[in-house]
Amino acid sequence: MRLTLVVLTAAMCARSAPTFYRDVLPVLQQKCQNCHRKGEAAPMPLTAYDEVRPWARAIREAVLTRRMPPWFADPHHGEFTNDSRLTAQESATLVAWVDAGSSEGAPKDAPRTREFVEGWTIGTPDVVYELPADFTVPASGTVPYMLFVVPTGFKEDKWIEKIEIRPGNRSVVHHAVLQVRAPGTKYIMDAQPGVPFEAPLDPVKTGDDRGEGEFGFLPGEGVEAVAVFVPGGAGNPGAPGCARLVKAGSDFIFEMHYTPNGKPAIDRTRVGIIFSRTPPVRRVINALIVNERLRIPPGAANHASHARIRLHQDVEITSLMPHMHLRGKAFTFRAIYPDGSEEILLDVPRYDFNWQLTYYLKTPKRLPVGSFLECVAHYDNSPNNPFNPDSSKEVRWGNQTWEEMLIGFVDFSLPVGVDPRLIAQETQR
Repeated sequence: MRLTLVVLTAAMCARSAPTFYRDVLPVLQQKCQNCHRKGEAAPMPLTAYDEVRPWARAIREAVLTRRMPPWFADPHHGEFTNDSRLTAQESATLVAWVDAGSSEGAPKDAPRTREFVEGWTIGTPDVVYELPADFTVPASGTVPYMLFVVPTGFKEDKWIEKIEIRPGNRSVVHHAVLQVRAPGTKYIMDAQPGVPFEAPLDPVKTGDDRGEGEFGFLPGEGVEAVAVFVPGGAGNPGAPGCARLVKAGSDFIFEMHYTPNGKPAIDRTRVGIIFSRTPPVRRVINALIVNERLRIPPGAANHASHARIRLHQDVEITSLMPHMHLRGKAFTFRAIYPDGSEEILLDVPRYDFNWQLTYYLKTPKRLPVGSFLECVAHYDNSPNNPFNPDSSKEVRWGNQTWEEMLIGFVDFSLPVGVDPRLIAQETQR
């Protein structure tokens, strides 16, 4: 692609120098402004010429090295609606603009301003929930996972089409997971609404970490993760004809992981929800495929761990998200069909802890009953990993970033009316 980019850039420069309003702004609107605008995660906005011009050389370098826009999926496996990669033509336009002097051009050539809802990527929410009170994060030390119960107040069942978590203070929110607890479910019943609750630690599990796997929450058993915020993440845009069911009388549970940054901080995380306007055809169920038997040897540069679950119901997959910590190196989702054939659904050969993207499939992938869905994670626990806290120690499953995780977040869909418990009909190991 680099040779193609050089040829295209030279051709554009020979024809006429690109200008900001005519050539560059349309690319920024489509591929950059989701993050590079006021109030979003990117460090600077790229919405006006005066904002963009000082960063011209840095933009050129980021384009040539493909560091921006961030995208980590191997293009040989799967197609995704949120693929943010620049085309060869778009890359050539940005590079040629910088090389020709970064001309502003005529404002009359500018495309119509792209409109965003301030504070949200999914659009204007129908309803917003937030932590019941400000939470103070200390300047230092380890903060255990904190859980906050917020009753939904739903008097009837609700179908959610789009959902987005917005951290109140990105500098200390490592991640946030919004869980739904259905009425009558016994999960963390000691937690009181409005009162921060320290999450119980997972028991240490032993055994072979190369073939084990299970559901983090069994589908349909009363607790489900319905939204996630992680570094680099955005709101869940939903899939056509699909929605998530939240039963009347359910509670939301904010699972918050805070990381002190050297000074006291205040957080009050929110979640925005857009309800389905029409009755959905398919119900979305989020599942976590986990392996809590992780054992990464000291100094191992490419240790592989697996997590695999068997499906006891026909399902369609609408999105996939890998999750590891600082030693995460690569992650693959693989389908193993009943006839023994295999297919890679998503391959992330260069996992980046700071950009934990969710990948939304352009076409839902059907997995028939009897299929296996396998996650293969590779870890670098060697001294060559610059983010490795300590390469001399064996690493096991744990909540904090210096420990490790193997989680494959998956959104399954199945026809409305089908009991999601059928997905995991047999007792998990």
